Amino acid sequence: MVNKKIRINVTLDDKNIPEKIVWDADDSNISEMPVRALLLSLWDHNNKDTLRLDLWTRDMSRDEMKIFFYETLKTMADTLERSVDDERIAGDMRDFCSYFADKMDIIEKPGK
Repeated sequence: MVNKKIRINVTLDDKNIPEKIVWDADDSNISEMPVRALLLSLWDHNNKDTLRLDLWTRDMSRDEMKIFFYETLKTMADTLERSVDDERIAGDMRDFCSYFADKMDIIEKPGK
């Protein structure tokens, strides 16, 4: 068995608001990469519940947050299709992503 580590370091200000978020992983070329936001979801199989950690820094703009959510939702549609092999419902989710992008005035990038 091989173990790999993903590290997320969060620096908080005196009011416990994230000032800086940095991550890296053992098997990537990324070393202490700064990011402005993260959404982490973990499945608790014992309680059939999702544990979440949502953090963002003050530097994260509203427009960046809109795009971040849009990109995250699109990725979730791809993951849903791969994990449950249901192209129809993943397509419905992608349709919602287009609707979301339209309502949030996000310009969708071709091929993404």
